[in-house]
Amino acid sequence: MKKGSAKAIPAGKRTAAEKLQYVKKNWQLYVFFLLPALLLTIIFKYVPMGGVLIAFEDYNVIDGVFGSKWVGLEYFRRFLASPDFMNYLVNTLKLSIYGLLWGFPVPILLALMLNEVTNAKFKRAIQTVSYLPHFISTVVVCGMVMNFLSLDGIINQIIAAFGFDKIQFMVLPEWFRTIFTASGIWQTCGWTSIIYLSALTSVDQEILEAAMIDGANRFQRIKSVTLPSIAPTISIMLIMQIGRLMSLGYEKIILLYNGSTYETADVISTYVYRRGILSADFSYSTAVGLFQSVIGVILLVASNQISKKLSDSSLW
Repeated sequence: MKKGSAKAIPAGKRTAAEKLQYVKKNWQLYVFFLLPALLLTIIFKYVPMGGVLIAFEDYNVIDGVFGSKWVGLEYFRRFLASPDFMNYLVNTLKLSIYGLLWGFPVPILLALMLNEVTNAKFKRAIQTVSYLPHFISTVVVCGMVMNFLSLDGIINQIIAAFGFDKIQFMVLPEWFRTIFTASGIWQTCGWTSIIYLSALTSVDQEILEAAMIDGANRFQRIKSVTLPSIAPTISIMLIMQIGRLMSLGYEKIILLYNGSTYETADVISTYVYRRGILSADFSYSTAVGLFQSVIGVILLVASNQISKKLSDSSLW
């Protein structure tokens, strides 16, 4: 080899010291790419967190955040003592748990079934059809749901064709949770299955072939080889889903509910929307929203610790 010629070292074979030296040498490049993302995160994620101070103040726009009177935990006590507190909490948990129990397994099952499809064209067609609802606006989805479930909608026409009485789905409170959960599963299951399909690509094919040689059928291979291989991914997704139990968005609920379904549809986020946006009660609504976020963090940490004890999978 001629003097002065250096053989490039593959990035994967560099030592920690060599990687650190490379970063120091090219620090301008890292700053160029990371600084905008860091600034955006700080400005739009962390700076607004200062607004949580409103939850502990008798806030008014004229005095501002730092000039308003400090009231401590007054609004938290007021919310917990509210006669409707349990109704909001129960409705929030029920809708979230329904979504977890019914919606969480569906993407896994869809991914497992797609993984077993050998016809490439058919597989792509099913994937396309299942992914498309994710890109439909929530407003459009809710409009479709209300049209399908109206008295003259296709669902009631099918019910009437079999000789049964039509059902006022959108008016009866007992149907709201089913409608909300089912429409959510339809909209998100295909897109969420991408994560599990990606995890399935890491399944050891040699183990699957050995199981086939040993006489294991398709169901046995899925049960004994495939599912254990993607169990860490399932655990992480479950932890994140549990952490979002209290973070039920208000947009879809507001678009679907009405006065007759309040008893099962009214949740903490819709209550925050009414008190904060419609009634301009900023301090009280911020306190309720902060309470919701704190409970969500507690659920996330608790589920992560349980997963860490039961398995090797955890977020940290």
